[in-house]
Amino acid sequence: MTETIETKSHPADVAHAFEDFARAFEAFKDANDARLGEIETRLTGDVVAEEKLARIDAALDDAKRRLDRLTLDRARPPLGDGGDAPRDPTRAEHKTAFDAYIRSGEAAGLKRLEEKALSAGSGPDGGYLVPDVVEREVLRRLLAVSPIRAISSVRVISGGQYKRAFSVSGPATGWVGETSARPQTAGPTLSEMSFPAMELYAMPAATQTLLDDAVVDIDRWIAEEVEAAFAEQEGAAFVNGDGVNKPKGFLAVDTVEDEIWEWGRLGTVQAGGATFPAANPSDVLVELIYALKAGYRQNASFVMNRKTQSAIRRFKDDNGQYLWAPPASAGQAATLMGFPVVEAEDMPDIAADSCAVAFGDFKRGYLVVDRAGMRVLRDPYSAKPYVLFYTTKRVGGGVQDFAAIKLLKFAS
Repeated sequence: MTETIETKSHPADVAHAFEDFARAFEAFKDANDARLGEIETRLTGDVVAEEKLARIDAALDDAKRRLDRLTLDRARPPLGDGGDAPRDPTRAEHKTAFDAYIRSGEAAGLKRLEEKALSAGSGPDGGYLVPDVVEREVLRRLLAVSPIRAISSVRVISGGQYKRAFSVSGPATGWVGETSARPQTAGPTLSEMSFPAMELYAMPAATQTLLDDAVVDIDRWIAEEVEAAFAEQEGAAFVNGDGVNKPKGFLAVDTVEDEIWEWGRLGTVQAGGATFPAANPSDVLVELIYALKAGYRQNASFVMNRKTQSAIRRFKDDNGQYLWAPPASAGQAATLMGFPVVEAEDMPDIAADSCAVAFGDFKRGYLVVDRAGMRVLRDPYSAKPYVLFYTTKRVGGGVQDFAAIKLLKFAS
């Protein structure tokens, strides 16, 4: 429960956080180089050096988290009706009625508006539609904090599911001379993919004192309260969801070795063991990159969790240069071999029989479906003296192009 109004981070705070992160990475490189030098000299690692490196590595992660948090807060736009844009009377009326409902439970205004819009007044689970400015803000925040959503295609629908056709086999084509006969070509074989929108909910709570405070921006409070809950559930589903009452994650799709890849499965590159190889560990990453066709590599990203990234951070090329590079500036992603690195904590750790690293063009490979409309049901009875707000939105997701994503699989 949040009862304070957050202040926007100052640009100087972001700059200081970025400087701290850059210093932490330089210290990490120095410590790791010293560790490698001791191994070459003594043919064994020093426990003290290993512990020092682990502490610096943890400090580097902490600095990155702080930088991400400040950058995200700085990038959030203020809630409002569009500044100097012409005010929509209906939108303003909806916002006023919604504010009255949240603060005092007065629903007459929302009922009248939804009846005027030919709505039933409440959905099957009850509640009322939030103002569109609040819905847009929630989706904006999710785009910033939900890692897979941020790199995937997002489509807004008005129905319960989104369907799209795809070609299993394209029409026959060929070259002919200027005056040669044109043979009839075979037609394409089409199939259908379906992406149902499942219900996602959050239930923030507030005291009546908070709701009575006129200074509190109710729209912003709702957006902030549901942001983390929605992002956490989405993040898990887009990676590992089984498709039952939730989106289907890309790791839940059947896999096959890339040499015998076929549509409907994701291709895997074998790491050769339960961990990265001791000699030339980056070779498997190169193989993973080039398992993806050139057309997909242009906009590809690595996806892994923080623990896997920590292991890869130590890799060097033949010239002694680190393959992992920190962001060039605040708000940008770290890179690995020139490709952005996206942290998704729901990705598995490096272990036997796990796909700990994904690489691909997720904009083409994964589709997130949002059903328009977010609802709120006010409940002042179930957790007195707190007022609960049962907030629901419908979201779906799934792989839409099985050639656009490859996985690095560790042996069992």
